[in-house]
Amino acid sequence: MNLDWKHPSTPLNLSIENLSQAIFTVNRHAKTAPNPRFLYKLKHETIKKLIGEGKAKKIGLHFSENPRYSQQQSDVLVKCGQYTFHIPPTKNDFAELPHLGKLDSHVRNPKTSLSLTTAKLVLQSYTGISDSEQSPSNKRKYEKPIFKKLGERYL
Repeated sequence: MNLDWKHPSTPLNLSIENLSQAIFTVNRHAKTAPNPRFLYKLKHETIKKLIGEGKAKKIGLHFSENPRYSQQQSDVLVKCGQYTFHIPPTKNDFAELPHLGKLDSHVRNPKTSLSLTTAKLVLQSYTGISDSEQSPSNKRKYEKPIFKKLGERYL
């Protein structure tokens, strides 16, 4: 049974609407996070699972707002509840989905007041991905210098 971290006796609500709000919150925070890799992985794995269960649907392809290396790039538009998200396309997506052209900047997702901690907890309990699976930071560990005594000098 999945429990809410603030209220241990309350089960988490894993409805489509709650999951899509959690994806929205995680995605919004990932855009400004110093190391967004885990948040994007959580978003992507949740959307893949929702599509696999038939709870979310791929709508079509959009040209990417911020393409890498100034190359034209497309993203898959996914509808989940009242929310829409973009995920990277697969080879099959180009053959199976219609291309919708440029992203309409007037279409917005509804606002939500879900905290990042709660959103991560909801998505982690849904996907089974834990926070400890994050890649280790790139910081080097401090190694204590070792000095050897040769005669009266230290090297």
